Amino acid sequence: MLLASADGQVSTTIAHQLRCNDQTVRNALHAFNQRGLASLAAKSSRPHITPAVFDDQRRERLRALLHQSPRTFGKNTSVWTLNLAAEVSFAQDITPRQVSDETIRSAMGQLAVSWKRAKHWITSPDPHYVRKKNGVTG
Repeated sequence: MLLASADGQVSTTIAHQLRCNDQTVRNALHAFNQRGLASLAAKSSRPHITPAVFDDQRRERLRALLHQSPRTFGKNTSVWTLNLAAEVSFAQDITPRQVSDETIRSAMGQLAVSWKRAKHWITSPDPHYVRKKNGVTG
C-alpha cells in the first residue's frame, strides 16, 4: 500500500489491486503518516477490554429462557430471534444491559448450542400441533 501510494496510485486503485476496501487503504496510509514505521507492527484487532456479560449461571438462564415460548414473556410471536432473545434477556435481568444479537450467539456457542429456530425446541398444547407443523415444514 505504502509503495503504491508513493508511486502516485490513488487509494481506490490500490484497494482494487489488493482486493480490499479503499477505506482500509486510507486508514493504513493515515496510520503510517501519523506513527511512521510503528504502524507496520502487527497488532491484535481484539478489543483491549472485553467485559464478560455471560458467566456460567447467566448462560444457563439464557438456555432456560430459550426453551420457553416468547409468548410467555408477552411477545406476539412464538419464534425466538437473536434480537428478541437479547431484548427479553435484558428484561428478565439475565444481562445487566441490552446486548447485541452476536453476544447472544456467542453465549449459545459457549453452551455448545448452535442457533436454531425455536420450532425445534418449543411445542404447543394444541393436540394437532405435530400434524400442523409437519404439514408446514414437510
